[in-house]
Amino acid sequence: MTAVDGRHLPGARGRREPLLDVGQLTVAAGIGHGRRVLVQDVVLRIGRGETLGIVGESGSGKSVTARALVRLLPPGLTASGQVTFQGLSLIDAPERDMRRIRGSRISLLLQDPFTMLNPLQVIYTHLAESLHPDVQRTRPRARAEVARRLEEVGLAPDVMSRYPFQLSGGMRQRAALAAALSRDPELLIADEPTTALDVTTQDEVLRLLRQVQRQRGMALILITHDLRLAYSVCDTIQVMYAGAVVERAAAQELSRQPLHPYSLGLALAALPVSHYVEQIRSIPGQMAAADATSPTCPFADRCAWAEDQCVEQRPPLRKIGPTRWSACIRTGEIADDLQADLARMTGPVRPRPTTLAAGGPVVVVQGLRKTYRTSSLLGARREIVATDGVSLQVASGESVGLVGETGSGKTTIARSILGLTRPDAGRIHIAGIDASDYRKLTRRERRTVQGCVQVVFQDPYASLNPALSIGATLSEALRFRAAGGPEQTVGELLDSVALPAAFAARRPAALSGGERQRIAIARALARRPRLLICDEPVASLDVSAQAQILELLRKMRQEIRMSMLFITHDLSVVRQMTDRIIILYHGKIVEEGATPTVLDNPAHAYTQRLLAAAGHE
Repeated sequence: MTAVDGRHLPGARGRREPLLDVGQLTVAAGIGHGRRVLVQDVVLRIGRGETLGIVGESGSGKSVTARALVRLLPPGLTASGQVTFQGLSLIDAPERDMRRIRGSRISLLLQDPFTMLNPLQVIYTHLAESLHPDVQRTRPRARAEVARRLEEVGLAPDVMSRYPFQLSGGMRQRAALAAALSRDPELLIADEPTTALDVTTQDEVLRLLRQVQRQRGMALILITHDLRLAYSVCDTIQVMYAGAVVERAAAQELSRQPLHPYSLGLALAALPVSHYVEQIRSIPGQMAAADATSPTCPFADRCAWAEDQCVEQRPPLRKIGPTRWSACIRTGEIADDLQADLARMTGPVRPRPTTLAAGGPVVVVQGLRKTYRTSSLLGARREIVATDGVSLQVASGESVGLVGETGSGKTTIARSILGLTRPDAGRIHIAGIDASDYRKLTRRERRTVQGCVQVVFQDPYASLNPALSIGATLSEALRFRAAGGPEQTVGELLDSVALPAAFAARRPAALSGGERQRIAIARALARRPRLLICDEPVASLDVSAQAQILELLRKMRQEIRMSMLFITHDLSVVRQMTDRIIILYHGKIVEEGATPTVLDNPAHAYTQRLLAAAGHE
């Protein structure tokens, strides 16, 4: 295989020496015959003030690469190759040197701030312990410096006295960013820093990252599975697949014309907010392990343009233009086809098909109110109004979107309908039965209500029993199917969600996130519900897995004429999945109407703010 010389990567000519220069970085697990390659021959370079995006699905090697750069690989993994930071080789540097570099010169910001923040320490302690020793010695000076650091990330000084669990997700991520920046690093590696956040908080954190980067002249490596987000933030993007870089280009060039089939697949799987698409595109199949594809093109099994020559050898990352690199040996032959596929996605928009409700309401919610009472460690009590007089209904055959930020009341409404939360006031009718308080239902009424409404949660692993096989889980669900409903086997249920019958013998841990979510959907559909509640069902999945799940839900809804209550903060998902939309803000409905009407002509300022944030402008 032809080696890639980092000196000839985009932008290298005539430029100052890079801050970080990486060549032929390989990460492996085990030794000898049991050695498995996880990341192979990765090359990257980044200068001061630049932003490099590393994009790919889960399992592509993005996070392993990031950890290898700062020698924070888990036990059993080893890295080889060249990693040079301002002339210092990090691959073989003594650990005492690495301890001086981590945090002070190179810092990590992780996806889940809880992994960075000690739940037993207040925010002040997290930041103060990273300050220069001269500042730490004087408490008033240390508090003033911590307050300044918090202010830099948009947090009030009183946040320093709080524990991580007392902060919202966005505030925790800001606090984690302040901690990551407390030693004034020259390079920040941000690993999926906004994935778990709602749309407005994502936008705030991204704006904050760019602002801090400009003010400090800091380099930023952004790791994400969202190609659209990378376009808006990064100068240069490297696309990784099965442990290898398959394309590298300036962000704007890549957005206009991806030159590797995998990059195009990621672009086509990203849902538009602006219009409805007739078919949600996804990349077929699953990513293979890096070592399983070493003699061939790693993407060949999933590529519509693959030919015999693609599996004869592993294509190297090669230069195909002044600032373009691709690991596809057919780039010159298929470039026009790739461009035509992209153009079809961004071409003239067809009108959305009109969907009319087929009958009366399946669920009716009237004046729903729920208040939660909490206590702090100091004994202070406070009340949080989750829903404040919410009224809504979902008609037979209709798909309704519930949209709002974290804390807007979306999940409280869903839990109240499911009987998992008892409202303080209001009424809930399901299939004509008063289900405001499940404790008052007769056994027959409870069975009817629970058969009428099923749910798919955000985290499929948490909702599946890890000790049970998939077959046992689905068999249990089939035992409770509605009387008179169609007879189904486990194999037929798996086939309905496009999974082979052999999956019945597996356990949840052996499946990917998208496969587990398909099992959760199959279990919910086993009872042939009239209403399926989807609570952020794709929020934790890669864009391709998201596309697969959403297209599956569309198909199942049409086949069994099922109503849906779709809870999400993602407006692109709402556009594709719902007929009508309800916007929630601080527990109240602020706007509702037909999905195209609300998204194309938002009347409320909050809806306008959500749409502005969705563009990552």
